[in-house]
Amino acid sequence: MSGYCDIAPGHPVHASYHATEYGFPQREEAVLFERLLLEINQAGLSWETILRKRDGFRAAYDGFDVDTVAAYGERDRARLLADASIIRNRLKIDAAIHNAQVIQTLRASHGGFVDWLDVHALEDGAPREKASWVKLFKKTFRFTGGEITGEFLMSLGYLPGAHRPDCPVMREIARAKRA
Repeated sequence: MSGYCDIAPGHPVHASYHATEYGFPQREEAVLFERLLLEINQAGLSWETILRKRDGFRAAYDGFDVDTVAAYGERDRARLLADASIIRNRLKIDAAIHNAQVIQTLRASHGGFVDWLDVHALEDGAPREKASWVKLFKKTFRFTGGEITGEFLMSLGYLPGAHRPDCPVMREIARAKRA
């Protein structure tokens, strides 16, 4: 992801995300759900488009509240499909609702989404490889192919590669992981 470290600093859209979010560990369910939803919606589009629509997504999906989104019905689907502030794709909208319902089940089975991620972070005592994560995500969630899963996990620090080793943000991420 070295190219991102080159273009993001100073960029009006990418700079803040690159410097304060991308690659940083997160524990809050709404943040994890937001990241998954944004990565799914980015499929076929630029990340800049998604960042520009981020506030629209936040409003349309009730602050990324998992329980609220999991309860969405046909009226909500119709509302989302008509909302120009987000990506209006039925498959992506259906995936968001389904994945919110899956996250609810992860609370019962693992204590929450982050706990599920943590349980699966190691495989045979070593960090789980991307291919193994992709299989797990495809089995568990909708609309989570290799790129979406990989970017989601990189964005949270579960997979390496969000930043170049010499990127100044790497020091901040290391501090955040120790905290």
